[in-house]
Amino acid sequence: MWVLELKFQDYTKAGSEARCAAQSSFLCDWFMAVQSRLSRIIISELTENQVIYLKEMDGDREFPILIGIFEATNIDRRVNEGFQTPRPLTHDLIVSVAEAFGAKVDHVVISHYESGTYYAKLMLKHAGGQWSEIDARPSDAIAVAVTFNPPLPIFVEEDVFEASSSK
Repeated sequence: MWVLELKFQDYTKAGSEARCAAQSSFLCDWFMAVQSRLSRIIISELTENQVIYLKEMDGDREFPILIGIFEATNIDRRVNEGFQTPRPLTHDLIVSVAEAFGAKVDHVVISHYESGTYYAKLMLKHAGGQWSEIDARPSDAIAVAVTFNPPLPIFVEEDVFEASSSK
């Protein structure tokens, strides 16, 4: 059963479409997303691009995203070391600003892939139940997701998996 509180269990197209018909069109944009997880972080001092891999939770598909050293280091520290800073980093600041305005960062969506670039959204849920989506780089969105314990859910649009497997 697919519950709006993001307890995703039904990933079939028919199940998504049935629930989508009953919900607002705003939320339907990410109903065909696949829950995924951060599976690997590769940090190399020999190149400026670092690599993170996202893998679907209930399958074998995986794809890489090139990111910068700052984001890679921040993600790696949070995931592997439970790193806490004495002062907020940029990704902590994003969470604090959302909360100050009465919203909660709920999940991340890797929304599309175009011309060699991945795009993401931070999905914010407001106290009144309204949703906002914030355009973000995937590296920043994932860095925000891992500031939480446990990390926020990461969803990848089906089209992104298809595009990344054909590149």
